[in-house]
Amino acid sequence: MAISIILLIAFVNVMSATWAARMQNFFTVAKLLAIVFIVIIGFVEIFKGNTDILATGFQGSIFNPFTLGLAFYNGLWAYDSWNTATYITEEIKNPRRNLPLSLVIGIPLVMICYILTNIAYFTVITKVEIKEASAVAILLGQKTLPEWILWIIPLSVCFSTFGATNGCMFGAGRLTYAAAREGHLMKLLSYCNVQRKTPSSAIMFLTFLSCLYVIPSNFQTLVNYFSFAAWIFYGLTVFSVIWMRFRQPDRERPIKVPIVIPCLFVLIAIYLVIAPIVDEPDMAYLYAAIFILAGIPVYYLPVVYFKLKQPACCTPIIKFIQLLCNIAPSGYTEDDGDANKATSKKISEDKHKDETTA
Repeated sequence: MAISIILLIAFVNVMSATWAARMQNFFTVAKLLAIVFIVIIGFVEIFKGNTDILATGFQGSIFNPFTLGLAFYNGLWAYDSWNTATYITEEIKNPRRNLPLSLVIGIPLVMICYILTNIAYFTVITKVEIKEASAVAILLGQKTLPEWILWIIPLSVCFSTFGATNGCMFGAGRLTYAAAREGHLMKLLSYCNVQRKTPSSAIMFLTFLSCLYVIPSNFQTLVNYFSFAAWIFYGLTVFSVIWMRFRQPDRERPIKVPIVIPCLFVLIAIYLVIAPIVDEPDMAYLYAAIFILAGIPVYYLPVVYFKLKQPACCTPIIKFIQLLCNIAPSGYTEDDGDANKATSKKISEDKHKDETTA
């Protein structure tokens, strides 16, 4: 079932970015309405006097800072789409205004929804039941709703799952496409569908990987190891902001944040990577780190650093894939990137001249 859903969402994203965006809007609205419904259920139970579980919700809590690292993985999973908006910056209208605005509105909204939903859960569901339940929202419905309306909760869970998967597919597809376009991944992944104008090769590659990840059928393990790997790269990405701030202080920055924010973020990322390893040493974390580092000798050094050319035997294979999938290199070229760099340099020089004149 999970693989069929992934394939369906991938099909929509390959066929049309507009379809994918409209589907995301629908599922987002449906998800928010479902959260409002759940929160109303929770407040009704509170007004009935069902506050015993809430009053004892933190009893038996463990305050080991290293144990909290794994707990944060589960919580931060709910917030993980904070970075997806940055992946689609090229397709956002007026990104200088709308990108920060989307983050300022979206993250607090998720925080409010997450807190209120958990309060609603704890009005009638114990900690043990939450830990054992495969779908907490459905358990809440079973305990509070009559049978004739109970179907709303499972449907809402499906909408939430569809929306999250579609959002990840839409954003990660653009990330893979941009990385391949800049030479950090295989150029084939930067090819777009000739008719649909979508990054279909990147989306199909992500679909293949996603189906592989589903096979073990252990969601908690997947969350833990994904979060471990993701926060390594989140930390490195934000550290590059600090590095560039000192190495290229005069570079044009359309969106600039106080330096204390990326410094704090990097410290949190370091904690989230190290804490789970200290709390529960597991060889799987070592395997994940080795797998990530293997990209340096396997791909980065030969392809990016030494710029080795593609073997001639790969050319007919790539042509066959192009014809089969109806894909071709996108209109963006390295010359465009050089032009953008030249423009940024010219802006910086003009700004420096103005300041000198002043």
